[in-house]
Amino acid sequence: MVTTKALHQGSISVIDYRCDAGPSDLVFAELHCNNSVSYVRKGSFGYRCGGRLFDMVAGSVLVGRSGDEYVCTHEHHQRGDECLSFHLSPELMDEIGSRRGIWRTIGLPPLPELMVLGELAQAAIEGGNDLGLDEVALLFTARFVALAGEREPGAIQVTALDRRRAVEAALWLEARSHEAIDLDQAAQQVGLSSFHFLRLFSRVLGVTPHQYLVRTRLRHAAQLLATGARPVTEVALDVGFSDLSNFVRSFHRAAGVSPRRFRQAARGDRKIFQERLALHA
Repeated sequence: MVTTKALHQGSISVIDYRCDAGPSDLVFAELHCNNSVSYVRKGSFGYRCGGRLFDMVAGSVLVGRSGDEYVCTHEHHQRGDECLSFHLSPELMDEIGSRRGIWRTIGLPPLPELMVLGELAQAAIEGGNDLGLDEVALLFTARFVALAGEREPGAIQVTALDRRRAVEAALWLEARSHEAIDLDQAAQQVGLSSFHFLRLFSRVLGVTPHQYLVRTRLRHAAQLLATGARPVTEVALDVGFSDLSNFVRSFHRAAGVSPRRFRQAARGDRKIFQERLALHA
């Protein structure tokens, strides 16, 4: 595990985690030393905490509470994953999420509202935009609180084979998200009927295959918009959207702003994000 502390302040720290563990490596228990919300940028792994197991893929979010024990597994996952972790002081945790039940959330599936902000934070770390990392970290955390409060994840009973098939399918979709893909094609990759595959994928990862495909495209678009100057139309086509108006609508629903405004924010227009924070206050 390689860790890089990208930001450290009194109330919030941002750490870039890069793990190269694979299926043959031993797993061991670890301890959350503080409260954190982590965005999975790349790869996949299992996250076991509080007696529950979540399969994490690119775009997923995991939550750590200070003092909780957890285990990361890789038995059905490819080697190598990356997470961007936002660590919060107890005071900030209480201020942002006054309902403490929110922090009992263990994980969330890939949600577009968080994916675009996670990619914006990564771009800030890499110097790809002019935003303050502390600002984006707070915006990500505040948005997480708003979304986690709306979701009540239930217990999901799936087999190890179900988990492996769902994760393999997600990785296949990730690698080909710029292509035109339908449900039958994805189901064939794991040897299932479309109906069975749809149910399995949704139960394991919390989103449908099509939702994951679209959200992966939006995540890639956020990367390009936050770090480059390519025309919005070109970005839309490159990530897999065949219709510009559909891309603009989908991106606006995810980010709360248009692709052009998102790019302006990445270039340092802090007023845009001040408005977003005010909306979630």
